[in-house]
Amino acid sequence: MLLGLSLGKAAADAIAGFYTDQTGGAPGTARGAVLYASEAPGRPLLDLVRQLMDLGFAALPVALAAYLLVRSGDGVRGPWFGGRLRLSDVALGALTAVAVAAVGLPFYLANHATTGATVVPETLPDVWWRIPVLVLAAFQNGLLEECVLLGFVFVRLRQLGFAAPATIGVLAVVRGSYHLYQGIGGALGNLVMGVLFGWLYHRWGRVTPLVIAHTLIDIGAYLGFLLLAGRVSWVPA
Repeated sequence: MLLGLSLGKAAADAIAGFYTDQTGGAPGTARGAVLYASEAPGRPLLDLVRQLMDLGFAALPVALAAYLLVRSGDGVRGPWFGGRLRLSDVALGALTAVAVAAVGLPFYLANHATTGATVVPETLPDVWWRIPVLVLAAFQNGLLEECVLLGFVFVRLRQLGFAAPATIGVLAVVRGSYHLYQGIGGALGNLVMGVLFGWLYHRWGRVTPLVIAHTLIDIGAYLGFLLLAGRVSWVPA
């Protein structure tokens, strides 16, 4: 139920949009998407409030996952932090982010060139809160996806008797499905990332380095687009 209320809904929306696009209906999200846009054009303070509201509500499933883990007796200290916080998780997260970006960026550019699928990370107005909101959005994405998928659903599937490879595979498919707005290439790329992150979680036993990695990947995508779009020819816009 927790998955259905959060990433499951995103997966259903992405699949429906992809089907709509592929069957020749009105343009759907499979050919392109704008991730963060103004929600109150010309009214920057109201726009900021609405952006923060969206981010706050989107993070609520993380709080629910934590509550359910604590209520069941598992707690979050083990599944999320591996028993304790480690400074080394910052380095692990950074190295993971670099590895994913080194493969992911060329893959995205190739996918754009062959299928035309384009993701525009942001079209926010040029106001003082633009970069802070994008950084918060990146953190919210990392927190939501890794804490819910790996720090909760992975734990529950393993408790139900699913083998680690099957659990990693199922969650990788889920991760790929809610990225179908990026087209089939984007979904496949995120499926591969899901396999990697699932394997790393199984090996490390904590989500903290993966939240850091995911956050850094998204910060790089958002701020890289902001700085380079329209200035270099190879960044799709």
